[in-house]
Amino acid sequence: MARALLKFTRVSPTKSRLIAREIQGMNAEQALAALEFTPNKAARIIAKVVASAVANSGSEASECVVTSCRVDNGPVLKRFRPRARGMASGIRKPTAHILVEVEGK
Repeated sequence: MARALLKFTRVSPTKSRLIAREIQGMNAEQALAALEFTPNKAARIIAKVVASAVANSGSEASECVVTSCRVDNGPVLKRFRPRARGMASGIRKPTAHILVEVEGK
C-alpha cells in the first residue's frame, strides 16, 4: 500500500470531500480520468495527489486501486473585510490536508 499526503492546501475541506468520496474504490486510472473532467478546484488538486500516490507505489495506474481518499480540516486563515460605519466582518479561508492511499492488485 502506497500513500501520498498534501498538507495545508487552500481548498475547502467540505467541497473536497464530495470529490474524494466519488473516487474511493475506483481504479486509479479511471479516477484520474474522472477527475480530469470534473470542473472543480479540488478535483485538480486531488488528481495530483492520486498521481503522486501511484508514483509512490512503483506500479502503473491501471494496476492500482484507490483504497482510501481522506480530506481533513487544516487550520483556518482568518481575515477581515472592512464594512460600513467602521465595522468589520470576518472572512474564513479554510485549508485542508488530503491523504490518498492506493494498493496494487
